[in-house]
Amino acid sequence: MTTTAAPVRIERDGDVAVLVLDNPPLNLFDAATFDALEARVAELVALTDPGRPDRARAVLVRAEGKVVSGGVDVALFADVAEGPDAARVGGDLWARLLRAVQALEDLPVPTVFAAHGLTLTAAFEIALACDLLVAAERASFGLVEIVVGLTPSMGGPQRLAERAGSARAKELVLTGERYDATTLHGWGVVNRVLPTEGFAEAALALARQVAAGPTVAHAATKTIVATAVREGVRAADDVVPAASGALFATEDLRGAVASFLADGPGKATHRGR
Repeated sequence: MTTTAAPVRIERDGDVAVLVLDNPPLNLFDAATFDALEARVAELVALTDPGRPDRARAVLVRAEGKVVSGGVDVALFADVAEGPDAARVGGDLWARLLRAVQALEDLPVPTVFAAHGLTLTAAFEIALACDLLVAAERASFGLVEIVVGLTPSMGGPQRLAERAGSARAKELVLTGERYDATTLHGWGVVNRVLPTEGFAEAALALARQVAAGPTVAHAATKTIVATAVREGVRAADDVVPAASGALFATEDLRGAVASFLADGPGKATHRGR
């Protein structure tokens, strides 16, 4: 299945839904791209619904072209700043986009962002909302909003702080510098740095791998980790009985336990539902 609406579309690769940014030549985020992003994320919410028989069980976010994104089309900011009631309109814009970022972050399946090249501003903030961020060796990243007098406002600073700590988050934003994939891997922002050759295939293989896992257990993991980050370890402890206890009633656990007992360690299988 493919949703062909440019500049953001959804493709389907078996159990993986692929969200594709395709707004050549630089994949800039303009008003139409943000509108398309909101619409496609809403589609992903429906596609990953646990009650859907053909649900997607993982999401891969990638981009076409030589770069992931050169950032936001600055003309959009000019339209807001020069219009009436600029502060309210700007606040409404960020509220909209944060809802889309949060909806992507809260999907009940694993999400993988594949950065094959330059990844600036909005694209980087979207990447930080995904569960796994993988980057090609040549990829680089930046939140460079200071050049137009802004702070990143699609969740980037706070999600950088989650991954790398407040000092690193402030350094990256306050300097407006670009950082290579290896540096951000060392900071804990990038999960894996992969060879540029074959990167697209490797990123898709990772998405297929997590899609083949125990989907309901993955959702429980996301809930527990998010609670720990936002509310603390003891709060995460409190959600474990309900989130993890429910797994005993799943087809995954029952089938995997039976397979483990029958076939032994290393041979157990499950159907990933």
